[in-house]
Amino acid sequence: MIDILIADDDRTIASLLADNLADEGFRCTIVSNGLEAADAARTNSFDLIVLDIMMPESSGIDALKQIRECCVCPILFLTAKSRTIDMLLGLELGADDYICKPFVVEEVVGKIKAHIRRDRRERTAETIRFGDVEVNREAYEATKKGMRVALTSREFQLLSYFLNQRGKVLTREQIFDDVWGLDYTDIGSVTVTVKNLRDKIDPQNEYIKTVWGVGYKFVGTI
Repeated sequence: MIDILIADDDRTIASLLADNLADEGFRCTIVSNGLEAADAARTNSFDLIVLDIMMPESSGIDALKQIRECCVCPILFLTAKSRTIDMLLGLELGADDYICKPFVVEEVVGKIKAHIRRDRRERTAETIRFGDVEVNREAYEATKKGMRVALTSREFQLLSYFLNQRGKVLTREQIFDDVWGLDYTDIGSVTVTVKNLRDKIDPQNEYIKTVWGVGYKFVGTI
């Protein structure tokens, strides 16, 4: 059973989304604020989390910071179209994608299913090492100098993609199509996620090289 956490203080929206996901065979838990969302993520195992940004008691941004301390599953933000700054901050802090309100529920369900498929596809039984970094795809985790690195689902997917395509020059468009998928629209997410990934595993830019005017290339011996 696939478990999804929906955090939104608008019960109508949360219930509508949960009902449609239930029709797809997913089990949904609904909470109404960021504090409840963080508590639920700490005490349960979810395959995906949907977080509204504007919630009482604790915002989706605050909840995201706490959730990322214990959870690597995909996290999608719900945001008003006018809240671009919040959306960018969410991506910086570890959100994998965002959904603008108002939304078409069928499109949101399709996006959620795509994230879960991609997330599970990355979980292959393989361990890869480069430098002082070890990537365990089966455990869906990475370590650096023996210490676990808190990668988001999207960051882990991007790292796996770079490893699979090592030595090749990859355009931002190519990365976006292959990792995010054609149903997403914000190609700027590539730049944000590459920056976050570098900060966590490659701060000296030894492995993830920028090819100016083209894109990126992963180099190094595996």
